[in-house]
This record gives sequence, structure tokens and C-alpha cells, in this order.
Amino acid sequence: MTPEHSTRQKRVHESFIPELVYFEPASLDYPKGQKIMAWVKAMDIPYLMTSSHNRILNFPGETESEQYKIAKRTLVVGVRKTLKFDTSKPSAEYAIPIATGCMGHCHYCYLQTTLGAKPYIRVYVNMDDILQAAQGYIDERIPEITRFEAACTSDPVGLEPISGSLKELITFMADQEYGRLRFVTKFHYVDSLLDIKHNGHTRIRFSVNAKYVIKHFEPATSPFEERIAAAAKIAGAGYPLGFIIAPIIWHEGWQKGYAELLDSLAKALPKNASSNLTFELIQHRFTKTAKNVIEKRYPRTKLEMDIEKRKYKWGRWGQGKYVYPDEQAEALRMFISERIFEHFEDAKIEYFT
Repeated sequence: MTPEHSTRQKRVHESFIPELVYFEPASLDYPKGQKIMAWVKAMDIPYLMTSSHNRILNFPGETESEQYKIAKRTLVVGVRKTLKFDTSKPSAEYAIPIATGCMGHCHYCYLQTTLGAKPYIRVYVNMDDILQAAQGYIDERIPEITRFEAACTSDPVGLEPISGSLKELITFMADQEYGRLRFVTKFHYVDSLLDIKHNGHTRIRFSVNAKYVIKHFEPATSPFEERIAAAAKIAGAGYPLGFIIAPIIWHEGWQKGYAELLDSLAKALPKNASSNLTFELIQHRFTKTAKNVIEKRYPRTKLEMDIEKRKYKWGRWGQGKYVYPDEQAEALRMFISERIFEHFEDAKIEYFT
């Protein structure tokens, strides 16, 4: 292994350290913004000021792939002005916006298209405003439980060593009789979350997959073993635990790959983890737009996106996507579901889509 390769591999496992940071001037009026600025200076990371966290443009690089990679190493610290929360079905009632963008390079990720020309990473410092807005959503639905998903537009665990926002959010939700929090991650930086009050009101889910999928399509995320070790810590800390197997990809040896996945989970988790364990199963899907973007940003990807092999499925907003034909989808659902209940008989499969 060359020194260069060794360094690159090591950086994948470390927490995210941006190569450039932008600050909105107003972000420095908040304690979180001041804390991040102090960290940036201590780490000797270059930084600039910007008028808006939504207008970072003209990243260097001759190709879209080069510009994209640089953008993904850029952090923008700003004030969240839009406090109207998007819906987040089927995972939760609302998405709670504490960050936008992700440092991972998952080839298939829907953020490829939803973030468009803004793939850089944003954290928001006005947590009091965000929590106040969440309180409003909770209050208007009482006596119904209101669930919030914190990972719709980012992987907040990957940013937690910088932002600390999840810790604030979990602590807030612990005191909410009618509020619940959910988020999913491919990262293992959970130690700061283990000794805080949560009252079982936050379900932490880990995104897991067959080794083939992780190896070929999930660069710059925590290795499977570190995710599972983190999941065991979360279970030990009394949090409700869940796993998202997504995207489920039909590939050579897929039965063996997904059987190994569930067997590994069963061996790593505490024996009592099955009693309140959830699974969410999502088959691989893509749009024509996503296919074009992914092939530009990851020109050597092995991700299968052959429209001729797929079924076209209409979406809720009139935008269709390509999924597996019914026979393949049902084979994936049945096989993985059976393996789940084989190892975790009391677990709940929340959905397959």
C-alpha cells in the first residue's frame, strides 16, 4: 500500500474535516456559529464569508466530477431562514432541517438530484428557532404523536463532531410527550449521544447493506463493522434501534450477500435487541435525471441503471422512477424479510418500497 493510498483510506474513517468553510456573517451572532469558527481557526482550515448559504458557486475543477468532489469537501455555516418543515413520508410526519448535504459519496443517493448544483454541506446555527418551529408542529397535532426525521437532506451523525446539533435535538425531544425523533446514518460518531437524556423518544437507525453494495457504491462512509459497533452502543444506551437496508440491489450473489448481512447483525447486537427493532427496506430506484447526473459525477460507477431492465413507477408528484420488475422486487422482499425474522423474530418491518 502506497503512503498516498494509506492516507486516503485513513481519512475515510476519520470524522469529516472540510477543506474550506464559508460563514454567513449572521451565523457568528449565535453560540454555535462562534464555536464552529473557533474550531475552524484551531484546525487552521481556510474560511471565507458569504452573503448566503444558498449561493456558493463556481467551484474549481475542469469537469463536473471534479467540481462535485471539491463541493463535497466544503462546509457552509448559516442561519436557517425557512422554518416551514417538509413532509417526510413514510418515515415520519416532518423533516426537521438541522443540516443539508452529506460528506459521503454514495453513487445512488437521491441527494444527487435534490440538491442539484448545491452539493456542498450546510449546518444551521439557529437551533432555538428550529426547535421552536418543531414545538409548533407538535402542539398542533396533539394528542397525535408527531415524528420528525432529521436525515432527509443530510447525514447528521457525520456532522455531529462539528455541530453538536443532534445532541440538542435529542435532549429537546426527550421532554416531548407527543414528539419523537428519527434519523438514519452511515457513520459511527455516536459517542457524544450515549450519555444524554433521551427517554426512548429518539430512534436511531443505521443504513446497512450487502458487502458488494458498500464496497462499490458507498465511498467516504464508515465501514460496515464500525456502523454495527456503533449500533450496538446505541442499543446499549437504551435508544430504540432500527436498520434501513437501502438501496437493495440485485447483483450476482445477492442472496448470499444479504444473508451474510443479517447474520452479521445478529451476531453483533445484544440478545435483547430484537424486542424493539425496526427494519425499513428500500429497493434501488432512479430517475432519468438521476441517471444522467450520477454518470457524470461517477463516470466509472458499476451501478446498474439500465432502463430496459426496469419497471417504470409513477411518483406522488407526477415524476416517475425506475424500480425492479415485480418478480424481482418480490424475490428481494421475501428473501430479506425471511432472513430478518429468522434472526430477529420480534422485529418489525415498517415497509418495503
